[in-house]
Order: sequence, then structure tokens, then C-alpha cells
Amino acid sequence: MFKPIHWNTFLRDFIRIQIGFIIYGLASSLLIRGNLGTNAWTVLDVALSPIFHLSIGTMTVLVGFTVLSGALVMREQIGWGTLANILSIGPWIDRWLSIIPSVKDNLLLQSGMLLVAIFLTGLASAIYIGVEAGAGPRDSLMLAVKRTTGLSIRVARAIIEVTVVGIGWLLGGPAGIGTVVFALLIGPAVQWGFKLFNVQPHKPVEPEIIAGIEGGAE
Repeated sequence: MFKPIHWNTFLRDFIRIQIGFIIYGLASSLLIRGNLGTNAWTVLDVALSPIFHLSIGTMTVLVGFTVLSGALVMREQIGWGTLANILSIGPWIDRWLSIIPSVKDNLLLQSGMLLVAIFLTGLASAIYIGVEAGAGPRDSLMLAVKRTTGLSIRVARAIIEVTVVGIGWLLGGPAGIGTVVFALLIGPAVQWGFKLFNVQPHKPVEPEIIAGIEGGAE
């Protein structure tokens, strides 16, 4: 269930993957502070944060471990990058949220923050996916659902994310026009990132995963 660690490149891979997580945390924070709507899982994280009286980043970590538990129950393979994803992105989100102010009633600036966040998410995803240290917990769950049910990657992804954003929205999470824009543009953004860093998907399903990437990281 665990991918082997390549110790000869571990230090380089660790530094690279952390750079990806830093950028991903910045992108998520821009989505939150832009107040136009976030990606599906962040809608849920933000909604749960005040309910449990925890920071958004801490909630991201806890949700990540919960999702990973589901994937492990379905015997999905994970790697050290999966755990690094869970433990790193949340704290970076909290750090960036402490720096970036909330913006409202300024549609031009908010739109710019949304587009920059999508661009950075694509960039960050290409950086840490290229390390090939294991999928993020949410992608691991998606792959587990696909494998155990026989559904396609796209259908499994759609079911999970529609369910997550629906629950998050009902709990008061920041679903909005930005959520829709993110869903439409994140695929091209990640594909651009792959081209920029010459990341070569090594499995046939990965182009579909890329098109529906969370954040997957998250």
C-alpha cells in the first residue's frame, strides 16, 4: 500500500515538493481572501473551521487525514508525498491567511486574485506531482472510488466534488462564481504547468486526473 522511497533523490524531491506546497497554500489563501468562491474542498474546510473552532489550515489537515483514512480502507496505494501533502499545505494556508487581507466590494481586484490563484494552483500542482511521491489524499480517494466501483476517473471525481461542495455550501462555506470558474480553468492551468516543467504523466489515467485536479494537492 506504500510506494517505495527513492533515498538517492529524497532531499531534492523533498525541497521541490515543499516549494509546490508553499505555492499551493498561497493559491488557496488567495481564493479564500478574494471572496468569490473557492475550490470544492476549501469550501468544506472553511465551513467546518468555525464549527470546530479551528483554523482553516488545521481543518485542512484534519479533513486530509479523514479522507486518507477512507482511501486506505479501500486499500489505495499512497506515498510519503501523500503524508507531506496533508501535513504541509494546511500550515502554509494559515501562514498566508495571516498575511493576505480579505478583499470585498472590489470586483476587479477579486477577479485578479481568483485568476492568479488558479494560475498558481496549476504551477504548484505540476511541481509536486512531478516528484511522483504519491497522490494527495483527495486524489487517492478518487482513485480508490474509481478502482472499487468501476466508474471512470471523471465520474468518480465529479461525484466526490459535487458532494463535498454541496455539504460545504449547506454549512455556509464560500461557494460562488469563483468555484465554477476554478472548476473550468484548473485543468488547462495544470496542463500548462506540466508543459512548463516538462512533467510526463506516467499512467494512462493521469491526463484525466490533471483535468480535475483539486489542489490535491490537496
